[in-house]
Amino acid sequence: MDQNLLTELKELISGDVETSEEVLSKYSHDASIFEIRPQVVVFPKTDADIQNLIKFVAKHKKEHPDLNITARAASTCMSGGGLGTSIIVAFQKYFNHQPKIVGKIASTQPGVFYRDFEKETLKHDLIFPSFPSSREICAMGGIVNNNAGGEKSLEYGKTEDYIHSLQMILADGNEYEIKPLNKNQLEEKMAQDNFEGIVYKKTYELITNNLELITKAKPKVSKNSSGYFLWNVWDPEKKVFDLCKLFTGAQGTLGIMTEAKLKLVSTKKHREMMIIFLHDFKHLAEIINKVLPLEPESFEAYDDKTLKLALKFFPAFSKKLGTRSVLTTALEFLPEMQMYKDHKLPKLVMQIDFADDHLSVLKEKINDLTEKLQSIHPNDVKVAIDTEEKKYWLIRRDSFGLLRKHVENMYSSPFIDDIVVNPEHLPEFLPQFNQILDKYPSVIGTFAGHVGNGNFHFIPLVDLKDPKEQKLIPQICDEVFKLVIKYGGSTSGEHNDGWIRTPFMKYQFDEKILKLFEETKNIFDPDGIFNPHKKVNGDLDFAMKHVRTSW
Repeated sequence: MDQNLLTELKELISGDVETSEEVLSKYSHDASIFEIRPQVVVFPKTDADIQNLIKFVAKHKKEHPDLNITARAASTCMSGGGLGTSIIVAFQKYFNHQPKIVGKIASTQPGVFYRDFEKETLKHDLIFPSFPSSREICAMGGIVNNNAGGEKSLEYGKTEDYIHSLQMILADGNEYEIKPLNKNQLEEKMAQDNFEGIVYKKTYELITNNLELITKAKPKVSKNSSGYFLWNVWDPEKKVFDLCKLFTGAQGTLGIMTEAKLKLVSTKKHREMMIIFLHDFKHLAEIINKVLPLEPESFEAYDDKTLKLALKFFPAFSKKLGTRSVLTTALEFLPEMQMYKDHKLPKLVMQIDFADDHLSVLKEKINDLTEKLQSIHPNDVKVAIDTEEKKYWLIRRDSFGLLRKHVENMYSSPFIDDIVVNPEHLPEFLPQFNQILDKYPSVIGTFAGHVGNGNFHFIPLVDLKDPKEQKLIPQICDEVFKLVIKYGGSTSGEHNDGWIRTPFMKYQFDEKILKLFEETKNIFDPDGIFNPHKKVNGDLDFAMKHVRTSW
């Protein structure tokens, strides 16, 4: 950054403005396959710091068109959402105050780790149910801006369902409370002669003038983080207009969130888990149809490669499981080890988690499902006891870490990591998905996910230092995303578009909808201040030029 600009910026910010090699290097990568060096990293202390920063960029944007702002929380984004070419706004240092809980509403800042947030909610016997599997390392800013979902989303839905209100700083540098509005409140907003009034008026007109087209474009799956959620903003029957639905999942491309008020749910007292070892995909749809009517809290799965890795490296699980010795862990894995020895590992391990305040309800569901599965899958169904539940959850949550930590000279490479199709299509979809992957033997990977939602994650290991291997990434994306859309799915259920999937949004949405996304971006961010190359104007060549080759 120009030295005069840097000097001016430092005078405007009460927090920290860093340009050291150490800081710029740290903030040049996240959990994605990309790496790009920012010019400056700003650690704001106050909302005023962010307001001043936005006004600073707007002031100098014409003379310095490369100036832009990327907000960043815990840097766990797998799509490159927290990477930027100019100014990174890092929230973890100062925007991490303890959440405030009133009733079933929690107020939180973007830099708060989910693990710390949950400690506070559990004191009230409450939980925010749409946490992702990265719960120990992710932060609340990313959860909201990526529209996170996870293992409990089958019952509870995604983050978009739990936004009470947001504090957002928009492109004019002013901070606004964003919350659901009735028609009268909306008309009052639209009548305002200021930037806020323009935003509400233009967004309302864009949606209502294209309502049929937008409604039709809504992905027909239970989980989606792709695109701008225009279809959720205006409810013509209830006459409710809610811009929270638009900012949620927008990856910081429309404004910067400083606080979120989130709805919480009560924890449940009891839970039971059933395990199904699936050896043939032909039974999958029938099993799903038996399970879902019983309303499990979660319905997860991981493949035989994941289980094989867990067995191979089971000593590493000893500490995580809290057991006293490797021998104890070995005994806990004995049934699965016998399957491995007999070459009878299942194609999928499926875990069904039931939760309720009444233990009798859980027992009834377990008995009911056991009986229903007898005719189609009698020999490979079990009820997991407490220690087994912990074991199976650990394998599921650490499924990608298993591969990443134990294979040398290769990099965990999320690029088709977040696909969704409706569960009834999985028996046809999964074999075709595997056929695509079999064409690329150098790409080593496991897959796991939320079978109840049809949402699977495939995060392979790739030698990113090899240019030939890099070239496979867009090729595999192209084939897999076309297959996903063939079955009416979404290219992103949870992890968002970012640098890697924005260029492929053309498969999921037609040109008219993509144009509406561009118009939405222009309404909120007319000067292109916020997080470029995500959601709109994706550039695959630009992204692939910034693939990370060292770590």
